[in-house]
Amino acid sequence: MPTPAGGTRVFVREFVRAPLRTASVVPSSSALARRMIAPLLGPARTADLPVVVELGPGTGSFTAALREAVPGMRYLGLELNGAMADHLSSRFPGIDLLRGPASGLARALAQRGLPAVDLVVSGLPWQAFAGRAGTELVSTIAGHLAPTGAYTQFTYSWSRWAPPGRRQHRELQRFFGRVDVSPTVWPNLPPAVVYTATLPRPTG
Repeated sequence: MPTPAGGTRVFVREFVRAPLRTASVVPSSSALARRMIAPLLGPARTADLPVVVELGPGTGSFTAALREAVPGMRYLGLELNGAMADHLSSRFPGIDLLRGPASGLARALAQRGLPAVDLVVSGLPWQAFAGRAGTELVSTIAGHLAPTGAYTQFTYSWSRWAPPGRRQHRELQRFFGRVDVSPTVWPNLPPAVVYTATLPRPTG
């Protein structure tokens, strides 16, 4: 079974190969993972066996935290990078993982008979949210969340105020009634903040 160190090697290799698509040179920290999955752990949680979607799970930092916190969840991951998908499948045998872009989310949910999702966890880079495709992705996420569901997305603190970061925040506010920003997660490398978007607005 692959080790966390093995995941780091995969991340470094894929970052060198495609830095814009990978976005980070190392996997996310356990501290950031806890913040990303927090909606499943709080008092607002209503689903005994929640449906969880992970976009861009990479080498599995958030996946591991999810499986530890809620072993009985219904999980679906979408990963475009083939090397990371291979690593994830080896690390978590039997995981429901779709090898492809996040734009395939609606179809994947329909194929599995999952009308509503309790939590969407996103490790996608800014590039995935650029232009019209990014707007459509956020709209799709909001449209498939349960009314009490949540969508978490992290961004690095140093780049939060850059134009792509500000656009990302505006898109969340457009499709969700509430967007909370976490304190800085300093143990992560680089330090990051987490957007937690709730109260999805009607998209039809």
